[in-house]
Amino acid sequence: MKYKTTNEWNHFVFSEAYVGDLQAASGFFHIVLDNVIILPENSCNRDIRRMRANELLFKIENMAVEALIEEGFKRYDANGKLLETSEDRPIGADAYGETLKSLIGGSVYSLEKQENTYVFTIDAPNERTYEVRIAGTGDTEEWERFLNLE
Repeated sequence: MKYKTTNEWNHFVFSEAYVGDLQAASGFFHIVLDNVIILPENSCNRDIRRMRANELLFKIENMAVEALIEEGFKRYDANGKLLETSEDRPIGADAYGETLKSLIGGSVYSLEKQENTYVFTIDAPNERTYEVRIAGTGDTEEWERFLNLE
């Protein structure tokens, strides 16, 4: 990769990014994202304006999955009558791999960091939303080129 930053996750906007790939195993986590906004504060952004990147590789070092939650929802009919309620559902560790693979093709709603935990909220292709909590010691972001925003 041509550009690389370390611990600059907050110099990107990940909302509305698309998940191209996601892998997590044995202390290794990476997610490939398209349509990531690179902020002017980013150390590699020499244009000092908002830019975009595709195929951005986001890695978390020494990772451990803290939690994987399928978020609940409420469904209403056209008249506003409640039809169905679903509570948040924690995913068991034995289903992490399968569930994380199901997020490929989805879009990121948000990425936040709470101390040493990265919290991804991802809208999956199955029309469900998942919260992925990954503990780690740091992050790196790598991409090939800057693209103009238009």
